[in-house]
Amino acid sequence: MTAVTIAFVGMPGCGKSTVGRHLARQLGLRFVDSDTEIERRIGMPIRDFFAAHGEPAFRDVEQQVIRELCATPGVVLATGGGAVLRYANRDALQAHCRVFYLRATPEDLFRRLRHDTQRPLLQVADPLQRLRELFRERDPLYRRVAHFVVETARPSVAGLASMVLMQLELAGLVDPNQVPSPIDARGPA
Repeated sequence: MTAVTIAFVGMPGCGKSTVGRHLARQLGLRFVDSDTEIERRIGMPIRDFFAAHGEPAFRDVEQQVIRELCATPGVVLATGGGAVLRYANRDALQAHCRVFYLRATPEDLFRRLRHDTQRPLLQVADPLQRLRELFRERDPLYRRVAHFVVETARPSVAGLASMVLMQLELAGLVDPNQVPSPIDARGPA
């Protein structure tokens, strides 16, 4: 495995962290969620920081964290849903990472997130409408930054991770002989 940084972008709830963790385990790499790293640095939940300081202040911290994480080789990185809003983040991701856009429709996302109370941008009267607005705004940005687009509608987490792994193998970034099979990765029975 080359020391590449693999990054996931996509809408809130599309599976970036879940698939990222799964892929990192398969490849023996370190997994980092940029939102978790941001919370560690600011010392509070993002929702509280958003309420106290506003979105622009959050995006400033996010930009610094994204820049640092993109420059760290051998990492699987899950970005926050809005990370692509800033050109500096898109530039850092595209220049230093292999970027996968996990693409999900607003309706699929709504089914997954309808009971979520942690995502600040979805705490509105009509979350489905908000997801549609965010998708319209962000889908072109995700596509622009991504090296690969993976549709998330039906596959399982393992299936999505396998699709990502296959793309990495086809791009020559992963030696298929160095990746344990899913059976080997579970260990002895």
